[in-house]
Amino acid sequence: MSLSIASLNSGSNGNCYYLGNQEEAILVDAGLSLRETEKRMKRLGLLMEKIKAIFISHEHIDHITGLPAISKKYQIPVYLSSETYRNSRIPIEEHLLHHFSADQEINIGNIQIICFVKKHDAADPFSFLVSSAMAKVSVITDIGIACKQVIKYFKQSHAAFLEANYDEMMLEKGHYPYHLKNRIRGGLGHLSNEQALALFLTHRTPNLQQLILSHLSKNNNDPAIVANLFAPHAGNTEIIVASRYQESALYTISGNMTVEKHTTKKLFVKPTQLSLFNYG
Repeated sequence: MSLSIASLNSGSNGNCYYLGNQEEAILVDAGLSLRETEKRMKRLGLLMEKIKAIFISHEHIDHITGLPAISKKYQIPVYLSSETYRNSRIPIEEHLLHHFSADQEINIGNIQIICFVKKHDAADPFSFLVSSAMAKVSVITDIGIACKQVIKYFKQSHAAFLEANYDEMMLEKGHYPYHLKNRIRGGLGHLSNEQALALFLTHRTPNLQQLILSHLSKNNNDPAIVANLFAPHAGNTEIIVASRYQESALYTISGNMTVEKHTTKKLFVKPTQLSLFNYG
């Protein structure tokens, strides 16, 4: 069974990723408003009623803004660690609340989710490997370094949402104060374009069909820089740069090295739906 995937938004103004098979789907993070999530799902031809769970990576506001409203309206169960829940202070109806722990595997219908720890400046941050039959997709953003766990699950992936947050030169020459620059690049912040490329070149396997470069900084990165950096090294992997202003196409990933792109009507979306929540 294949997995259909899309980035609904990726950046410090809101993060939300869709992963689903023919029967059910999940969201990883819910950083868009309820209205914006509904609009983008509809444009992709996806039904909110198909979402059977929301998995939260950590408590930063750009990952949880829409969570209470989405979960309440559609009565969607929410999965997050107990420390993330405690530090988020976000209202979730008790009967919809579920906690996970490190390396736990959770089944949502025919979708399996492995929750694994990562390095980031949050209370208890996690990334995820999402599988349906032979198809495996990892969601690896908001990481300070590519630790052993990240490498382990990246190597298993047929597709990956991988952070490429900042260009090292743009960050160094930018207007951010020195302490914030060090926070971003200090091992518990974000992954640079060059670090993401190193992970890709060192640990990709022939099974990696698609790489969706995610969580680009508005102030310290540029989609063209990222695309140009990765293009010469793509090989048989399709490289996509996720937008911080609109949804991606819907892609179908299977374990037999086929990638199907579902075309949708091109829409211009004004970049005004959310304010900038935090550094990035």
